[in-house]
Amino acid sequence: MTEREMIDRREAIRRVSAILGGIGLVGGSTLITACEREGGSSRAGSSDGVGEFSAADIAFLDEVADTILPETTTPGAKAAKVGAFMALMVTDTYAPADQAIFRDGMSKVDEECRKDTGVAFMEATPQQRLTLIERLDREQKSYVDSRDRARRVRDGKEEEKQGDAFLPDQRQENAPAGNANPAPAITADAPNHYFRMIKELTLLGYFTSEIGVTMAQRYVESPGRFDPCVPYAPGERSWAPHA
Repeated sequence: MTEREMIDRREAIRRVSAILGGIGLVGGSTLITACEREGGSSRAGSSDGVGEFSAADIAFLDEVADTILPETTTPGAKAAKVGAFMALMVTDTYAPADQAIFRDGMSKVDEECRKDTGVAFMEATPQQRLTLIERLDREQKSYVDSRDRARRVRDGKEEEKQGDAFLPDQRQENAPAGNANPAPAITADAPNHYFRMIKELTLLGYFTSEIGVTMAQRYVESPGRFDPCVPYAPGERSWAPHA
């Protein structure tokens, strides 16, 4: 990976982190350095898969990503092949524990879809998929916000709350009263949320793809555009050729 590519990856991660509220992405610095590794596990598997992700897994991730970033006036996440990108980054940059959470999360997306609609995610209508994804996104945000509050308390940056203060809103509402076992509170050491991972990698994959860079964003190739006929007045210094 060249220095320029490294800078581009860092900038992309910074921008995606800003979109997600300034929270560091799962995978951290390994998202930047992954492409420097030689012979990573992503090289294993069939030509249609990535690592332990099968072609069917990648197709599933493409559909989830395309629900998050659908085609509008520009192509969506599936056109940018974000599913394969997610599989690659999980394989090459995630710790084993987070890889397991991500893979289990794929099954959870399908399970939640079956609960809500009676059909698997791949069989659901676009509106059914969107409704599910919006719910999962609300849940992950509440989860992450609660974990971050717990971490600030642990680090002495916020006063400790009592009771169910660290439970996501929906879980607080559904928590049973009385002597029944309540839903466990979210602590500072709570694991990453699977849908947060999916959303992070969808945004990162799309906005670092050729489609995302050149069509969803404004782009001028460095060091600038090529103008073959530039007005020139006698006495002006001419443009030097690019090295």
